[in-house]
Amino acid sequence: MFDASLAVVSALECAVEGVPFARDAGIPVAAGVVFGLLAGSVLLVRRRWPIAVVLVSIAITPAEMGFVMGVVGLYTLAAAELPRRIIASLAGMSLVGTLIVTFVKTRQDMSRGDLDIGDWFVPFAAITMSLGFTAPPVLLGLYVGARRRLMESLRERADSLERELQLLAERAEERAEWARSEERTRIAREMHDVVAHRVSLMVVHAAALQAVARKDPEKAVKNAALVGDMGRQALTELREMLGVLRSGGGERRVPAASVPLAAVGVAAAAAAAASRAADDEGPSLAELEELVGQSAAAGMVVALSVEGDVRSYAPQVEQTAYRVVQEALTNVHKHAAGAKTYVRLAHRVSEIAMQVENEPPEEAASSARLPSGGNGLVGMRERVSALGGVFVSGPTDAGGFRVSAVIPAS
Repeated sequence: MFDASLAVVSALECAVEGVPFARDAGIPVAAGVVFGLLAGSVLLVRRRWPIAVVLVSIAITPAEMGFVMGVVGLYTLAAAELPRRIIASLAGMSLVGTLIVTFVKTRQDMSRGDLDIGDWFVPFAAITMSLGFTAPPVLLGLYVGARRRLMESLRERADSLERELQLLAERAEERAEWARSEERTRIAREMHDVVAHRVSLMVVHAAALQAVARKDPEKAVKNAALVGDMGRQALTELREMLGVLRSGGGERRVPAASVPLAAVGVAAAAAAAASRAADDEGPSLAELEELVGQSAAAGMVVALSVEGDVRSYAPQVEQTAYRVVQEALTNVHKHAAGAKTYVRLAHRVSEIAMQVENEPPEEAASSARLPSGGNGLVGMRERVSALGGVFVSGPTDAGGFRVSAVIPAS
């Protein structure tokens, strides 16, 4: 609508100026008016073809028409995304055309006596008119074009930043989900290690208690006491683990407008919770002898041997080594009850190695047929691999089973 209004104004101006042009040229007035209407209406396409508008305005400059079209055309040309040399060339052509027409018109007026001023006025008027007609629209157009390009650049930067923030939010959410998954896996391993070993021993002792309850009441009482101790230890370890989960499970509300920051915060919180839980005090190698003794009390024939200089390690290393031996002994209770078992621990310069190997169970040995979830070996492998160690498990040539792990000392 704005461009149409400008085109109407330009067409009316050129039509009015076409009347004296027709009289001076000796053509019908109607032809001059029609020519002015057609020439002025070209301004309607100034946004699409600014060069054509400027060329038309330069072409009708000798006819002393198209003032509005010339000013608007030069402004549109300068504001458009065109090479500077084209803008400078067309602006120079318009300047020269206006300069010549103004010079000739002023000189004719002075020769007819319409103007009684000195000869200096002719070039002054020509230069002033040409500069006043050309310079302001060109400078304004250059300013508006530069500002428009700057705004477009800022808008593109803002869009790019928004896309980057969205991408960061998605990555942060992925990291948060990964951290939650790792935490769930870690908790599942801890629960499995705590419950499976203690309950396995409780089941073994309960089976022994059932077998000797009538024959040897004193041994039955001893087994019942062991079952109670195992149950209390399992409950204590579960309470400690649940306490860690409760202390690290606080959630923080965040505004909906802060989605990227919220996602990053969730990831950080989950990672921090995992770190706190991993660093929490757990079993150590100092309790390994007690662990082996519990299995021996349950009827397993187990031998413990330690090589190298005993020293302390990082909590994660000691806890992982303890859990590997614990889970291996649990598997012996489940799958090879009555088999003789050897537990070997080696303290080396830069690593600690452990091995649990059992002989094949006797045919007459009766297992309590404890259920197995199939996650014990997987959990041990994950624990050892997380610390950069090596885990190997499999049957032996003699028909038994061997579990071996090597963990870096630092």
